[in-house]
Amino acid sequence: MYDNTFEICDMPLTLKSNRTQVERFLADSGLRLDDVDYYAAVTDDDGNIIAGGGLQGNVIKCIAVGEAARDTGMSNKLISHLIGMATQQGADSVKVYTKPDNSTIFRSMGFSVIAESPKAILMENGVKGIGRYTDYLRRLRGDRPDGAAAIVMNANPFTLGHRYLVEQAAKQETTLYVIVVREDRSAFSYPERLAMIQAGCKGLDNVIVVEGSDYAISELTFPTYFLKQVTDATDTHITLDLDLFARHIAPALGVTTRYVGSEPIDVLTARYNELMQEQLPQHGIGVKMVDRLMKDGEVVSASCVRQALADGSLSQAAALVPATTVPYLIAHMATDALRAELNTTPKPGLVDRNDNGAHKDMNLALMNRSIDALLPYFVKLALLGGKDLMPDTEAVRQIGIDAERSMLNATGGVNTHRGALFSMGLTTLAAAWCIEHDGKVAEKQLQDLIMQVAAGFAPTAGTHGNDAVNAHRVTGALDLAKAGYEQLFNEWLPAYRSYLADDASTACHRLLLLIMSQLDDTNVIHRVGYDQAQQVKQEASALLGNYSTGGMDALNREYIARNISPGGSADMVALTYFIHAILN
Repeated sequence: MYDNTFEICDMPLTLKSNRTQVERFLADSGLRLDDVDYYAAVTDDDGNIIAGGGLQGNVIKCIAVGEAARDTGMSNKLISHLIGMATQQGADSVKVYTKPDNSTIFRSMGFSVIAESPKAILMENGVKGIGRYTDYLRRLRGDRPDGAAAIVMNANPFTLGHRYLVEQAAKQETTLYVIVVREDRSAFSYPERLAMIQAGCKGLDNVIVVEGSDYAISELTFPTYFLKQVTDATDTHITLDLDLFARHIAPALGVTTRYVGSEPIDVLTARYNELMQEQLPQHGIGVKMVDRLMKDGEVVSASCVRQALADGSLSQAAALVPATTVPYLIAHMATDALRAELNTTPKPGLVDRNDNGAHKDMNLALMNRSIDALLPYFVKLALLGGKDLMPDTEAVRQIGIDAERSMLNATGGVNTHRGALFSMGLTTLAAAWCIEHDGKVAEKQLQDLIMQVAAGFAPTAGTHGNDAVNAHRVTGALDLAKAGYEQLFNEWLPAYRSYLADDASTACHRLLLLIMSQLDDTNVIHRVGYDQAQQVKQEASALLGNYSTGGMDALNREYIARNISPGGSADMVALTYFIHAILN
């Protein structure tokens, strides 16, 4: 027996010894360690865990009490501790996923069951949980009678297949609710997916797009969905998700039918559909399955769109989505290009996966945060380019100002991507305009539009900010844009395509060296002067003519020592990647 003076202590799972100890303790109770942000435990005099529990966000997980300590009140104090930690972190409700035979102790602490399955229950306490969401659903429903239908949709991204499913269901129903999965575990963020679905459902007057929550296909209700694998826990998670829908969401909206697309590919989704057809009718909710939309003998799916993006082909991706989704694809291709340049390793003097190059204020994580911060503004520029009229310069400039502010906030004031923001932003807008007005991106039109948008911008007052740059009349970022990136379209892009065909594994490195050998890189000139910048061009040309990874490593070491970073060339590499993808 243990007295009531025990102490609860943190168990940081980043320490291997702690993780191993927690895993063994949980295994003794028939549990396994799940993903948690925080774990707390009570240990005996010998350091053995006798009780423990974890938190992931506002969800209590992996709670267990050793047999000898179960009548001591230890579990109540441990749960109270975890609730307190969640509250300190801003949670206004706390949830727990546990075994049914643990319900009594949690009920005694104010928890109530919100979903159940034979092997697990989902419980919650707090005043702003499922009740707040169902209040929102009832307000959205208004005075509409029972008999509505619903679709729960992730849409990562929203495709012609999603639109087809919605159309087919809407034809058969008076009111159709499309509930958006809120969990941000997808390539496209929740705000992006919500906006895509709203835009993609326009014109269907009986369709109402519903904001998502933690209570429909989320990390809380269905964590294995985001792992895309069937495990021994999958059926339990599916049952909890369906039970919660039937108990709370469907009654609040007056839903008596749920629509779902057939699933010939994804095993997990197919299992979800199977259990849905078994279980929802037991709650008075019918299930109607719609055959998936086919194109050229293949199912139209979000995964196919994502694969096309990964393959660098806007035309293939755009063929599978409504026009309203295309701006989001273009914006993601812009950040994909920035990340592809960043991850190219090794690079001389530049941040990559191996080192920080000649930068003392930048690293890989910082650069990735910067790219993440820019994505919403590339979306805004793409949406602006999708308007009927070409946007005025001031509207474009304001998005750029906001994007730069977001970048600097994300990086603590470090200018990571200002140049890339300008070149990629203009190109994003121009590409979206091409798609909106011609249904495709043609090389000449894209170049002309970049020139047209850039023409509205005036150079920064006076100078480039560097005597060497001004004295030698070096072409700056704005001049390159106003010339429609002539050298990129005429030389660098064809060369990159040739490199890809010859040896894709070295294409990115060779493109960088080519651009370094030809571009008057203002970043290099700022750092080491015009004469050394010309030497950099010669060194890059020599290595390009006799390329080797060892040569790139050696040049990187040399440029770190000489404080040389060809950041302007890196920007043009990313832009070449991007333009190649949107023309492909």
